[in-house]
Formats: sequence, C-alpha cells, structure tokens
Amino acid sequence: MRLSRAQALTLTASLLSVFLPFSVAFSQTDAGAVPQNSHARPYGAGWQCDFGYRETSMSCVAIRVPANGHAVEFSFGRGWECDRGYRVSADECVKVSIPANAYAADSANDTRGWVCDRGYRRVNETCAAVKVPENGYLTESTYGNGWECDRGFRVTGAACVAIVVPANAYLEDSGKRWKCERGFRANADACVRVELPQNAYLDPFGETWRCDRGYRRLASACVALDVPMHAHITSAGDGWECNQPYRRQGDSCIVRE
Repeated sequence: MRLSRAQALTLTASLLSVFLPFSVAFSQTDAGAVPQNSHARPYGAGWQCDFGYRETSMSCVAIRVPANGHAVEFSFGRGWECDRGYRVSADECVKVSIPANAYAADSANDTRGWVCDRGYRRVNETCAAVKVPENGYLTESTYGNGWECDRGFRVTGAACVAIVVPANAYLEDSGKRWKCERGFRANADACVRVELPQNAYLDPFGETWRCDRGYRRLASACVALDVPMHAHITSAGDGWECNQPYRRQGDSCIVRE
C-alpha cells in the first residue's frame, strides 16, 4: 500500500516520538559510564584513567604519591617511584644512607638505593676496595672477583699466573689459553706433530688427518678401497656403493632379481 506524503510524515513523527526518548536515555547512560579524570583510549573502544589516577571499581582514583616520590605511567604496581637518593619503605620514600666510596643509584629497582664506585664492592652495608693482583685489571662487573688477569695470564686463587705456551703453540684470542699450531695436537702440556700416513692429508682443523679419496682409514694407515665391478666410490670418498640396477651382496654387486 502506497502512503501519501501526509501519511508518511505522520508515521515518521510517531516513530520518533517512540524511539527518541530511548536514544537520548542511552546516550546519557553511555556518557555517564565514562568516569571523571579519564579519557578515551587512543586505540580501540573504551576509556583509561588520566596520568596520576588509577582505575578502581569503574572510577579513576588519584594515586597517593608520598613526599620525595613521583607518579609513573605504569598501569601496575604502586603507580609511583621514589626520587633519586630515596628508597621505598612501606608506603613512603625514606632517604638513602650512602656509605663512603658509593653513589646514589638511578634505578628505582635497587632496594639499597646506592652503588659502590668502580674499584669497590659491596660488603654488607659498606664498600670495600677490590684488591687487584699483579698482572690483573679492574672489571665493570659487580659479580665475581671484580678483576680479571691480563692477556697471557690466568686466575689461580687470588693471583694471576703466567700461561706457559709450549713450542708450536700460540695464545688464543681470549688470551686465557693456548692452542697448537696447524699440524700439531695437544698432548698434556705439549704440542706433538700429527704424523701423516701415506695417502692422507690434514683435516680442516689441522689436529688430525683424513685419507685421500679412494682410501679408508684402518688403524693408523690409509688402505685402498677394493671397488668391485658395477660399483663406484661414494661422495664421502672412503667407501663404495653399487650402480643401479645392481645391489650389494658381500663385496660384490649383483643384478637385482
């Protein structure tokens, strides 16, 4: 049924009179759901509390920041940290007592609130000097000895002892140990020459040997492969396999049945 213009206008007015109050009420309810001291999330729907406030039961409550503290942007934890030179004690920030040869820590996670100067280490609530032995040097690490040995020396107890490099060896890049030259291998505290049998060569590391292609290792020698008819040397070079369509039987290659 086609409505006249007058009938259409009347119907529209009737619908608006029914749904408009609900629309206004919904809008007011939606607006009322956003608490004070909050703002729309930068991404997605919803809201989040302003800086210095935190969500509690769908409202934004001011974070209580103690004296000598400051609010932080973290959404977890206390919502505040102590200023440099202060540390957390219960819900307050108390002044840090810094011992001699130390300085205030920048990290709020440092429970002591202070760090020893370089060359000192924490001993209970004091900073004691690190004793660096001869041929050693200070490190930045707060763990271990606080020192390391110079290149060519190694730690032995509280001292740095010279590393004895045997003939035909050299110090590794770390400077803490030695390695044999190519063609020699370590044997206790010495480097002994790698004896090459006939038909052999040094491996890439230079500490042992491999047989030439067509030979296989047998004890301390390289023996020639006995390759039967209808076979070929494998890619590894120290064995053989049958050609297709033959199959291996003992030391021979036979036709497949």
